[in-house]
Amino acid sequence: MTEFATPIGDRWYEDYPLGAVYEFGDATVTEEEIVEFARQFDPQSFHVDPIAAKSGPFGGLVASGWHTCGLMMRMFAGHYLSTVASLGSPGIDELRWPRPVRPGDRLRMRATVTETRLSKSKPDRGLVRTHLELFNGEDDLVFSATAVNFLAVRPAVRE
Repeated sequence: MTEFATPIGDRWYEDYPLGAVYEFGDATVTEEEIVEFARQFDPQSFHVDPIAAKSGPFGGLVASGWHTCGLMMRMFAGHYLSTVASLGSPGIDELRWPRPVRPGDRLRMRATVTETRLSKSKPDRGLVRTHLELFNGEDDLVFSATAVNFLAVRPAVRE
C-alpha cells in the first residue's frame, strides 16, 4: 500500500496519483453507538432493539448502513481528503453495504484512486474519483462506494 508523500494539510490535486492505494483508519463500533444513531436516524428494530434483532433478518443487532457511511466519512475526512484543497463533492456512486456491521466490529478503510483529471472549464481544480472499501476485523467487505471530489491544484502549478 502507498503512503501519501505529503501531509493532509499540504495535499493538493497532484498528490492523488492514479492507481494509488491507501489503507488507514480505525473505528470500533459499539452497541451503544449503533442504537443511538438508529434511534435518531434509522429506527428499525434490528438497529435499535438488541432483543428483537435476535429474531430479525441479521440474527442480531447491526449498524444502519447510514451509520456505516458516517464512519467511512470520518475516516475519509480524517486521513485522505485534503484539508486545504478540498472543494466539495458532487456525490457518491455505487454505494453498497454487502455485509452488516455488528457491535464490536473494528473497521479499516482502503481507498484506491481510480480517476484523475483536470477541469477543462476551471483550470485551478481537478476531479479525483476514489473507490472506497471498509473491512471488518475478519477482512470482510462491509461497505463500498466511489467518491467523486473536486480538489484545488497546487498554487505553484497554476502560475
